[in-house]
Amino acid sequence: HPGRGTRCAQGHALERHVKRGEETGTGAMGKKDTQKARHMHGMAQSGAMEIDESIPTDLKGRPFDLPVDSEHKACKIKLLSFALPHMRAFHFGWMSFFCSFVSTFAAAPLIPVIRADLNLTASELSNAGIAAVTGTIACRIAMGAVCDVVGPRYGHSFLLLGITPAVFGMALADGAISFLLCRFFIGFGLATFVATQFWSSVMFNGKIVGTANATTAGWGNLGGGVTQFLMPGVYAGMLKYGPPFVAWRLSFFVPGALHIVVGLSILMFGRDLPDGQYGEVIKSGQMAKVNPLKVFLTGCLNYRMWCMVLSYGFCFGVELTMLNIIAPYLFDQFSLRLDIAGILASCFGLMNLFARSLGGLASDIAAQKYGMRGRLWCLWIVQTLEGVLCVIMGRLYTSLPGTLVVMILFSLFVQMAEGASYAITPYVSKRSLGIVSGFVGAGGNAGSTITQAIFFKGSSFTTYDGITYMGVMIIGVTLFVLPIYFPMWGGMFVGPREGATEEEYYLSDFSEEEKKAGMANSVIKFAKEAASERAKANRPENLTAQPDSKV
Repeated sequence: HPGRGTRCAQGHALERHVKRGEETGTGAMGKKDTQKARHMHGMAQSGAMEIDESIPTDLKGRPFDLPVDSEHKACKIKLLSFALPHMRAFHFGWMSFFCSFVSTFAAAPLIPVIRADLNLTASELSNAGIAAVTGTIACRIAMGAVCDVVGPRYGHSFLLLGITPAVFGMALADGAISFLLCRFFIGFGLATFVATQFWSSVMFNGKIVGTANATTAGWGNLGGGVTQFLMPGVYAGMLKYGPPFVAWRLSFFVPGALHIVVGLSILMFGRDLPDGQYGEVIKSGQMAKVNPLKVFLTGCLNYRMWCMVLSYGFCFGVELTMLNIIAPYLFDQFSLRLDIAGILASCFGLMNLFARSLGGLASDIAAQKYGMRGRLWCLWIVQTLEGVLCVIMGRLYTSLPGTLVVMILFSLFVQMAEGASYAITPYVSKRSLGIVSGFVGAGGNAGSTITQAIFFKGSSFTTYDGITYMGVMIIGVTLFVLPIYFPMWGGMFVGPREGATEEEYYLSDFSEEEKKAGMANSVIKFAKEAASERAKANRPENLTAQPDSKV
């Protein structure tokens, strides 16, 4: 297989071809270019001419809109594009996660009205908040298996459409039990995060996968901040059609409609992999049919996954906890008006617009010189600083300005840690990518459940003491990043093992019979690309000094 740099260079040749097409009014994604590519492909098959290898194509002979590597993963991100397959997966991924975040936390800013209508106690509200982030723990694990077996497109669309009745069902809630159950089932939607990260990981090259994963997840998480002012705005509009106890119920038809539109769009217009849908790629022989049990066990037996599960529980888990407690904390501690407390609290979630992307970008930059060891150090430093800022925020309980400044900085590092985490996760196991992504994502929800139950339920701690102790716990649990070690790349304090290779590491997940049957062929491609995670001086292009292999 051609090297990474060669393929990316070929992709840039395609971009030049695209620009020439645009000048003539057609464009790479237009009908004329597609027909031309298919015509060239057909002639090559009939022996009339040879295909131009400088223009990579998918299974059906369609050229890519972006430069790609040997796995046909994109080597760049083009934010203003919605073209198949890479950028459409990018945008569909964050939109799906965004919808699930809006619906999961849609009840939070309407709590004063809902509480009065349903006669809910503080304990019942707390239980419903915990249920909203707990229900998705098992669902995220299951979503990993779904992505490995049938692909991310079905995972996204079926989950969004499947929980839509629960979103609409909020309009029928008549007490604490029905309210809790609706929030519990709506929370399943947060498992779209796993499908989003899986989709980005199979669509984007290792040099930018940290940025791609962080941006799709960050823009999805943004829904948690947007819903803080979106739902009150919708509620205000619905007051024209009914009294308050009717208006809040009608408001839930908006997130429900979003689920239907986005879920159907992904099902009809998305693509699982760069080369085609899951079934098409398996049928072509480029990818083996997945054994779900084997994939599950392979992921669970990799200790690196469990280290990431624990670590992620105290970045994403902390974000979920803060989204549930920050508005009431500002309201109670500083005697603010409810609407002002909600607006200030939304700043925590709105940092996702760029903060998570910064974490992925920081990890990618560290990896450019230091490889995987740079990524590990980046995660540990960022998440430890997150814990320090959490402690400081808890101690500033007498100062509103100080609390707000530190809260914003705290949010910045929380979300940067999330981005840095999923810059590492795709490399834990290629064979069990979905399972690993699912478990790590579930760790985030589990972390939120644990922190809310220990520090913010009942009267054991004041809220500011709970925030302080949560910060100490963050610093302690982040130490689980230290034992992560890859034989071919090393760890934070220990270098790589002499002679260890990426191929040896990733193929160890397969038996000899599976290798002979060709089940590991796609993993061999991935292993060759993963050499970019070596320290710069140890990469193949630098060891062999081949200029044409550089990007």
